[in-house]
Amino acid sequence: MKVVFNAIAELCAEIESLTTEGGKSSLPSKYVKQAYFKVAEAYLVEAKWCHESYIPTYDEYKTNGISAGYPLFTTAFIALGEFATKEILDWVSSYPKIIKAVSIIGRLTNDTASHKFEQQRKHVASAVECCMRQYGITQEEAYEFINNDINNCWKDINEEYLKLDYIPRPVLDCIVNLARISELLYASFEDKYTNCALLNDYIVALLLDPILI
Repeated sequence: MKVVFNAIAELCAEIESLTTEGGKSSLPSKYVKQAYFKVAEAYLVEAKWCHESYIPTYDEYKTNGISAGYPLFTTAFIALGEFATKEILDWVSSYPKIIKAVSIIGRLTNDTASHKFEQQRKHVASAVECCMRQYGITQEEAYEFINNDINNCWKDINEEYLKLDYIPRPVLDCIVNLARISELLYASFEDKYTNCALLNDYIVALLLDPILI
């Protein structure tokens, strides 16, 4: 944990150095630190669930999953860009509807692709197990239920993207692209994040054999 903490501290220091060198405030690094703190809190909750062999409700699990990663990714991306203002960073930190929807998509697509492998070792129950337990349904029915949840999240994302005309489009694009990445990484019940060889063709298509425009 000391190694992890030191790496995070070095990253925050680098962000602060880059923003202040560019004549900007050191404020973004404070938001990145806060976002890391939220992730650590969420992971601690999952660790306690795992240690106590507790299976949360599906709703409980999703609520905690909102804090686990995606708001941090958004904050970190924005912190180094031209839109790293207090107003925008405050908005991201408030977990608006669009970020909640993107976070849920990331959590649910990950779980449906990786839960079978993860349950082979001591691991917190995934969204699939939580859904089966809360509603008394089969695994296949849980997949269908979760997929409907993901579709509803996309409806929220599309609606919010059109409504949030006071948020710069590059910021919204950054947020939406995280959900699109999740759909790619975990499509067809494949965990391309863990089994990165599955991304070879995509990387080749993007970097070695791009479409000429």
